[in-house]
Parts: sequence; C-alpha cells; structure tokens
Amino acid sequence: MKKINILTASLAMLVFASLNVSAQIKLSDIFKKITEKQGTTTAATGTPSTFEIGQGIKEALQIGVSAGADRLSLKDGFLGNLAVKILMPPEAQKVEKTLRGIGLNKLCDNVIVSLNRAAEDAATEAKPIFISAIKQMTLTDATNILLGNKDAATEYFKRVTTAQLMQKFSPIVTTSLNKVNATKYYSDLTTQYNRLPLVKPVNTNLTEYVTQKAIDGLFVEVAKEELKIRGNLNSRSTTLLQKVFGYADRKKI
Repeated sequence: MKKINILTASLAMLVFASLNVSAQIKLSDIFKKITEKQGTTTAATGTPSTFEIGQGIKEALQIGVSAGADRLSLKDGFLGNLAVKILMPPEAQKVEKTLRGIGLNKLCDNVIVSLNRAAEDAATEAKPIFISAIKQMTLTDATNILLGNKDAATEYFKRVTTAQLMQKFSPIVTTSLNKVNATKYYSDLTTQYNRLPLVKPVNTNLTEYVTQKAIDGLFVEVAKEELKIRGNLNSRSTTLLQKVFGYADRKKI
C-alpha cells in the first residue's frame, strides 16, 4: 500500500512537472508572438530615414508601373478599358458619324480596333523605360513624391519619361499600324469619305496620334496605381511600404 502511494505521488509530480513545462512553452510562444507583433508594428509606424523613403517610393512605383504597363499590353488592354480606349482622331469623328450614317459601321469599327491593337503592342515597351526612371530617381525626388500631391509620381514620370516614350513608341506604333492593317483601314475610311460631295478632305498622322494616345493611356494607369497605394492600406504589402506611407499619412493630417 505504501509503495502504491509513493508511486501515485511520483506520477502526480511527473504530470505536474510536464504540465508546468508545457505551460511555460506556451507562454513563451505567446510572449514571442506578442514581441514580434510589437516589433513589426513599431517598424511599420516609426519615422523612416531618407534612405528608407527613397527605397519605399521606388518599391511602390516599380510595383505600380509594372502593373499598369502589363494591363495595357494585354489584348484589349486599351480597347476594353473605357478610360484609355483610343477613338477616332478628332478630325475624323465627323467622318465616322457620316460613314456610320450610311451603313459603313464595320469599316469604322475596324479602324478603332486596329488603333487600339497598335497601342497595346507599344505598351509592352513601356515598363523598362519607367523602371529606368525609377532607378535614376534622387532621394529629393522620392521625398517630394511621397509628401507631394496625390499625382506627384505621375507628374514625375510625365516629366522624365515622355520624350523617351515618344521616341521608343513611334517606330513600334508605325510597325503595329501596318501589322494590324490600321493604315489600310483608315485609308479606306478617308477615301470613302473624301468621295462624298462637298466634304473637306481629311488627313491624319496616325503614328503621331496613336503614339500620343498610348502614352496618355499609360499615365492614366500609372495615376490609378499611385492613388491605390496612397489610399489603400492593403496595397502596402511590406513593412517598408507601411512605414513610409504611414509616415506620409501622418504628415498630411
């Protein structure tokens, strides 16, 4: 009987010790998680250094411009997006209205589809130009963008990339216009119109028109991405982005 009592006591002590160790381990895990969470929160809400601001802005803009350029370079990237869809050149809109009025809808549609296809081809070349501009950005540029207007990054890109984009896009658009028969369709359209009595002949530099509209469309998408990361907390996917843009939020209050 005495032996049984001793054995029972020993087992009880072992169980208690085991539970105690287990409890300590669980408490340790909980404490570790709390500490890590506090550390992450502090890292995400502290005041960023100038270097961190530069890195954060570059990271954010690289994500944004890549997403925007990728969307536009897909089939229907321009054609299926009402915000950037390329319509007839202004001087040809009267032509379109007249020809649609006499049943030549297909001819007009062919022109519009082909103009947008050419822009989608050109958009594939935009990303490297934007990325290069981001890499060359100074810390002053980055700080001005972070604490500037909601379109400060877009305006920066317009200033430093427009000339390059025009130069790069122009030959691509020319090739694309021919590849998708845009030049032929537009020639057919204007020829049909110019045959009508008492109309003023229409001439358009399609390459220049589509190139400019393609660049305008890119900046529309860049602006959309910029607004997203400034205003949508879920778009700040890293601790650095949370810290940098959280700091900007606090400065603007």
